[in-house]
Amino acid sequence: MSTDIAATNHADIFNHVRKTLVELFDLEANDIKPEARLYEDLDIDSIDAVDLVVELKQFTGRRINPDDFKSVRTIEDVVNAVARLMQR
Repeated sequence: MSTDIAATNHADIFNHVRKTLVELFDLEANDIKPEARLYEDLDIDSIDAVDLVVELKQFTGRRINPDDFKSVRTIEDVVNAVARLMQR
């Protein structure tokens, strides 16, 4: 599912990440807030994180460097990392 990068903004990325987390991990959409911590609040483990990165690769149509996601701790961090990736 490739997306027109120019038309994708911060809110679009957040909504996609939220939808993905709900679909992949059966999380409640209301629990997925920008400040929600992946590991502590949403119980996303390292295997889940790999699944998320694989899906985000499909969303962005770009190769994702694992180093770009090493410091990701919150939903907002994920959104910002995807936005940076899409600007390249």
